[in-house]
Amino acid sequence: MPITDILERNCKLYGNDICLVEINPEIKETRRVTWKEYELMEPNPVTHYRREITWSVFNEKANRFANMLIQRGIKKGDKVAILLMNCLEWLPIYFGVLKTGALAVPLNFRYAPDEIEYCLNLAEVDVLVFGPEFIGRVEEIAESISKNRLLFYVGDNCPSFAEDYISLTANCSSQTPMIALTDADDAAIYFSSGTTGFPKAILHNHESLMHSCKVEQNHHGQTKQDVFLCIPPLYHTGAKMHWFGSFLEGSKAVLLKGTKPEFILDAVSKEKCTIVWLLVPWAQDILDAIDRGDVRLEDYELSQWRLMHIGAQPVPQSLIQRWKKVFPNHQYDTNYGLSESIGPGCVHLGVENIHKVGAIGKAGYGWQVKIVDENGTQVTRGEVGELAVKGPGVMTCYYNDEQATNEVLRGGWLFTGDMAQEDEDGFIFLVDRKKDVVISGGENIYPVQIEDFLRTNNKVKDVAVIGIPDKRLGEITAAIIEVKEGMNCTEEEINGYCMKLPKYKRPRQVIFADIPRNPTGKIEKPKLRKMYGGESLVAVQNKS
Repeated sequence: MPITDILERNCKLYGNDICLVEINPEIKETRRVTWKEYELMEPNPVTHYRREITWSVFNEKANRFANMLIQRGIKKGDKVAILLMNCLEWLPIYFGVLKTGALAVPLNFRYAPDEIEYCLNLAEVDVLVFGPEFIGRVEEIAESISKNRLLFYVGDNCPSFAEDYISLTANCSSQTPMIALTDADDAAIYFSSGTTGFPKAILHNHESLMHSCKVEQNHHGQTKQDVFLCIPPLYHTGAKMHWFGSFLEGSKAVLLKGTKPEFILDAVSKEKCTIVWLLVPWAQDILDAIDRGDVRLEDYELSQWRLMHIGAQPVPQSLIQRWKKVFPNHQYDTNYGLSESIGPGCVHLGVENIHKVGAIGKAGYGWQVKIVDENGTQVTRGEVGELAVKGPGVMTCYYNDEQATNEVLRGGWLFTGDMAQEDEDGFIFLVDRKKDVVISGGENIYPVQIEDFLRTNNKVKDVAVIGIPDKRLGEITAAIIEVKEGMNCTEEEINGYCMKLPKYKRPRQVIFADIPRNPTGKIEKPKLRKMYGGESLVAVQNKS
């Protein structure tokens, strides 16, 4: 069934139940209360930093947006891009798009103006919905992108180059639009990138989205009583597809805008969260804050918290060992996935397999996996090869890119580009990435983009950007720079030059050295990683 049917069902069965809570702890209260004081307050107290909606309101908002889009000429097969920070409006807008038969196209909130425009054009987007954090970026490209698409603004003080979402939807019908949908209908486009850093548009259908709901619920056993704490951005398949398990059961989710340890523990305590998905840096920050005494566990009610799971990057074994000492009653799981396989879950460790921490696990619910050599032949257990996955969650294609599609989709199998090996018990371990993408704090950073930028500096002869291990972020970027003969260059100069880049793309380390290239002219990045401590995180863990 199309995933929109689940929302209709939840509205009928649980209409008055709270489904989404938004918490923004950066908006300070006059006095923060402890969880014990909080328990004595009225049920679901409303503060200026906390908002909530019911399943009935969720569905109503989705319907109003869908009907507004239809009134403005949006039809089945059109595309609507969403450029919002996590907020209560995000998911109703997403489902409103799906209810029209159009495709939802979430955009990375880190995109610069030129990247936003590139993705809008690549996916042939008809509508852009954006929030207040993006006014400046959208304004830079408004003249060119508004020529063939609608711009809707979600927030206060609508800019002159867009239309106001709130006023447009206020008087629209709250009835479900009668648009026939099937499992095979296109549903969403997400963005990924290869080693060149140019985003690819990943097309998924409704069957794919529904499968992610089933996978997540099967892996983690969500019930109506669970409360899911969602911290990562909703544009990311990982965050949304983990929430899909709660969505399938009609249980509550909390959208937390902030990653400080005290914010996370406060939200778990006050909202009675039972499931929390963390990135490695956030988990490490919590443990470090506890060790320093910055937070005290006795100040929070955490007994209901049953599951902590991590994804988006390799997980250090030492981190989970530390975590289990502090939280011995927590179940733990890790997930492996790609946007091309509708996010997490095509491979997962399983809460019953904590003795195998370090592995990404086995094939997930409804998935098949294999490890193959360069000819696509399955390797012998223990040998290293490329990981391939197959299942109902594999993308339809890279939109408008037949060549790239054919490179990774073969016979229904998705070739991930990740190198892996299987141990004697059938558990899969990642060995290295076939691509040179650096994953820092769960975010993909593409070295070629940074290299191309640094080569515009007139003192730079050659440059290579690699990932090197970092305890907190998993990896950080290091720029190895070969300076032109007769010139002097300092780290301060390079750091100042890189201020033109978005913050997350700025190299965290600068190293001045010669750049080794092989006979065909390619930079020998494996050699650089070995020289400067940038071997894969998994390899470093295995040596420790």
